[in-house]
Amino acid sequence: MQWLKRLPSKKSYDKKLVMEKHQLGGHKARTGDAVPLMPIGTAADMGFDNNGIPLISPELFDSFEFSRNPHPYFKIMRDHYPVFHDQLHNAYYLTRYEDCRRCANDDLAFNTIPKGQASTVLGNAQLELSGIEHRRRRGLYDRHLVGQALVKRQHSIESIAKELIAEWEKPTAKGVIKEEKSRSIELGAAFCNEFPVRVVASVLGLPREAQVQFLYWYQSMMSGFGGSDTAKNGLQARQDLEDYMEGIVEKRRKKPTFLHDSEGKIIGEDIISMLCRTRIDNDFLSTEEITSIIALLVGGGGDTTRGAIMNMWYLLLLHSEQLDAIRKENNLWVAAFQETLRYAVPAGASQPKHTTFEIEVAGKTIPAGSLVLIMNHSANRDERVFKSADKFDILRRDLHVGKMLRAGVNKDGQRSHLGFGVGPHFCPGAHISQQEAVVCSKILLEHFKTPKLDFDRCKKDIDGKSPAPLGELAISEFWVKYPA
Repeated sequence: MQWLKRLPSKKSYDKKLVMEKHQLGGHKARTGDAVPLMPIGTAADMGFDNNGIPLISPELFDSFEFSRNPHPYFKIMRDHYPVFHDQLHNAYYLTRYEDCRRCANDDLAFNTIPKGQASTVLGNAQLELSGIEHRRRRGLYDRHLVGQALVKRQHSIESIAKELIAEWEKPTAKGVIKEEKSRSIELGAAFCNEFPVRVVASVLGLPREAQVQFLYWYQSMMSGFGGSDTAKNGLQARQDLEDYMEGIVEKRRKKPTFLHDSEGKIIGEDIISMLCRTRIDNDFLSTEEITSIIALLVGGGGDTTRGAIMNMWYLLLLHSEQLDAIRKENNLWVAAFQETLRYAVPAGASQPKHTTFEIEVAGKTIPAGSLVLIMNHSANRDERVFKSADKFDILRRDLHVGKMLRAGVNKDGQRSHLGFGVGPHFCPGAHISQQEAVVCSKILLEHFKTPKLDFDRCKKDIDGKSPAPLGELAISEFWVKYPA
């Protein structure tokens, strides 16, 4: 198999990874200075065993190739190693849909990992708790993110979207280029980076004047997951947020504030006020506990929604016939959102767990105490579940696009995507994320009229010609061109 050469001008693709020679029961895996960058959908040749089965080298998981082009490797794993033991990192990868769904729903056998990466920046994060403690924490705000609570907040979401679009007229607008008969916007800088954070801040009940600072805290905390270079800024932002929240909490404990509908009528307390009055074991939540919940809502509600909107629009612009279908049938936005979450998980592509006791999955025994990675983005491309799984198709009939359920669904020949996870740790902001994406996309399309991908300004793949791939997570930026 021909290996592609790196492009010297692409500094972001210059990640090196030395692969050691190794013998895995057959022919030697091909080695070199780095895992080569392959055409999207094609796997690098890492050798074959004595039965002709492709090998997977654990060094792959540290490579840039895997982050930009994971799916051909996941297919090899699903077909031949559904439970892949990565001995280099001492982890087990689950890659088939039914295995991932089963294990994510089994919170007894597959427990969460306390004090993992998230706790560093987010504090005592609920997503790394399990059992009774997890259910109690989640129950504090769950009802405020579903059902009628969403309907009442639609006006606020619409207002924020229209405010951001109106800012494109300002000379200082970020990510906006005006031309004679058209306008190009970088959707991330001009809209998506701020929109979901403003919505979360509104739902929380943060004062309007604090929302600019809130955006900085959010961006710093999210970048704090990237490693030691950014962790310090993330931790400082987390501390700044807690210091600020101390004053807010003190005031809200004495005098709650409220959310209002389009007519100015009170629709209920904001989430911060509600949390200030909440008791667990007859004790009020501490400021640190409230801040931790807020940080989690900001991280999940901001980053996931941002990525979902970016991925959805990028995919629709690459598949213009599907955007045309939405233009004719506005209700297809929900299907487009759900298919996007199946095709390209924007965040949290894997769920880390550890086994409480020895357990067998897909014929392989996983020892007690093992790190298990539930690979949702692999499960979503499982050909055993979704026909033509590598095809983006908002009209597909095997994907459940109805009400999202925490346990996942499997009925009438349809399965739910696992983009928001499944089981006890199903994303608490899934419903509001869908609402935000659908509401703002209707407004964006009405404004754009006939949008197209501004291909000349968009980032390209390693060949310098093809569109940048989505890879494991969300696309970071792209340009939309429309008549103006």
